[in-house]
Amino acid sequence: MGRAVVLGTAPTTVGSDPTCDLILHDEHVSRRHVTFTAVGDQYLVTDLGSHNGTLYQGSKITEATVAPGATLKLGATFVRVQPKPQDVNLAPSQARRLGEFVAESLVMREVFAVLELATESAVTVLLEGETGVGKELAARCLHTLGPRRAGPFVTVDCGALPPTLVESELFGHVRGAYTGAAQARDGAFVRAHGGTLYLDELDSVPLEVQARLLRAIEERRVRPVGADDEREVDLRLVASSRRDLGELVAEGAFRPDLYYRVSVVRVVIPPLRDRREDIAPIVANLLRTRGFGDPGPIDGTNLERLFVYEWPGNVRELRNAIDRAIALSPGVDRFADLRVAVGASRPVDEPNVRSDLPFSVAKQAVVDAFERRYLRDVFERCGGNISAVAREAGVDRKHLRSLLVRHGIVPGA
Repeated sequence: MGRAVVLGTAPTTVGSDPTCDLILHDEHVSRRHVTFTAVGDQYLVTDLGSHNGTLYQGSKITEATVAPGATLKLGATFVRVQPKPQDVNLAPSQARRLGEFVAESLVMREVFAVLELATESAVTVLLEGETGVGKELAARCLHTLGPRRAGPFVTVDCGALPPTLVESELFGHVRGAYTGAAQARDGAFVRAHGGTLYLDELDSVPLEVQARLLRAIEERRVRPVGADDEREVDLRLVASSRRDLGELVAEGAFRPDLYYRVSVVRVVIPPLRDRREDIAPIVANLLRTRGFGDPGPIDGTNLERLFVYEWPGNVRELRNAIDRAIALSPGVDRFADLRVAVGASRPVDEPNVRSDLPFSVAKQAVVDAFERRYLRDVFERCGGNISAVAREAGVDRKHLRSLLVRHGIVPGA
């Protein structure tokens, strides 16, 4: 919501009552829910007998002392204790291209400015933003423009790994460490030695693995699953998350010490709908990389179509839209002549109900039609990434794949 109040040595009351110092419009928040009091360089949090309680790191508290950076959950609202914002006096970058990124918008050139400075050191960087905004492109920029560019760039999609295999993928395993481990294998930390390790979807790492991950990051030493000896590693760590890790810390779903360790430099990449002036240069770059020597001016009706769309899948969805337009426009070499179509509005009709069929059969036909349309839309928006579709739809990955096969969206085994 963006609301804030300055904390002091006198108790600051938070709740839904109009007399509170910080008023929250949340039906799950009590009228006088909690107080915050500055005690030295920390803060005393006191629950005032609220109906739904105050959660800190996943547990209800009556009274607790927290440090700056702490996030608490009141009802359905998150509040964070943090230092007052200070101007960094960091001028936006003058560059319109950084690695594979192209941008004209001020907000992205501010991101460029942070990335340009971060490339000069081995500092750990946390990238946050919605699916498809380009977090991996930012990670590759940090690697290819930094001092470790000659080393490997290793990516681990934590969200695509079964929980039982996360440790093995990160730290490796010895032969016979578990059923199916027919031979020893180096983990991502060892494979990234001398280069950069990019942990995508860090928010998906199970809590029981987070402790080992923190130790590996702190000590730069890893022990493969089933091994007795540790191995030293020298690498740069870049992590990303599409969810706010601070909120996950408040819910107890992410370790606060790991969060503080990976967010030394935190970069939030804005969604495409908040930087629409970047659409034209991105399209021009996409067309050039796809063999369009001179696509002509990126303007007119086609650009208007792209400009007014909301882009829930961000740059990934824009790339798919351009690829689709190229495929449907054989022989065309100008942007203005491409068959560009995105977000076509559809009439919201009543579902086609077959009353001449038994109830269960007719109902299943409606459900099948819904599943097919829903999954096709999400599958396209996520660029065919099944793990991303599973997260977006909130469906178990294994079950999702069976649905995709059943509706002919992906081929069977």
